[in-house]
Amino acid sequence: MYASIIRSAIILLLFSAMAFAQEDKKTINDTLVYKQKYGLRLGADISKLGRTYFDDSYTGFEIMGDYRLSKQIYIAGELGNEEKTLETDYLNNTTKGSYFKGGIDINFYKNWLDMENMIFAGIRVGASTFSQTLNNFTVYNVYNQYWDEQYSITEGQEFTGLTALWTEFQIGLKTELFNNFYAGINLQLKILISDKEINNYENLYIPGYNRTYDSSAFGGGYGFNLSYLVPIFKKDKVVIQEKEVEE
Repeated sequence: MYASIIRSAIILLLFSAMAFAQEDKKTINDTLVYKQKYGLRLGADISKLGRTYFDDSYTGFEIMGDYRLSKQIYIAGELGNEEKTLETDYLNNTTKGSYFKGGIDINFYKNWLDMENMIFAGIRVGASTFSQTLNNFTVYNVYNQYWDEQYSITEGQEFTGLTALWTEFQIGLKTELFNNFYAGINLQLKILISDKEINNYENLYIPGYNRTYDSSAFGGGYGFNLSYLVPIFKKDKVVIQEKEVEE
């Protein structure tokens, strides 16, 4: 009997001590303030430079930039120039021209402390002006295909004043390698809105849009870029952390 009373008393004392300990603690908010950078980020697409070096049929470059408007929204754009030669069994064609793309990016990544990384989705409107040169082509005799009769024309013919307009959706990321220096990658889905064509001869390649495929309005692309952020000003980033303290 006495043992039961002692055990009950000990249990009551333990519960009382725990309750007392809990009453001695309270939760407070600890406010931390960090500086977020706002400025102009400029860079280049190194995949196009690499392609220029390794692919004899391609020459191109692209410079890109973005400017931070708010915590998540950036104005972004790309400017470039390309020359591409396409060769098939029946023709050889060279396209060259310039392009511009402009739009916005939205950053969905919640950075820790003073980090400036991005996981983003963006939209662009792209425009290109270019020319096509039909270097040579082969004509088959449709009335005598049995003997595979054909002849080639090698006099180059240039078509100038061509234009194209498209919408582009991008997803990608940008990671800060070290102070203000970033590496990024993106994937692009393109929808052709309009393009000026030559009679009976379609645009085989559009600078900035890439390869066209028959009558499809969809295209694709990708990019690897290196960029540098030029800080213009900073804004406070307030972080509130909860922690328990004893009274």
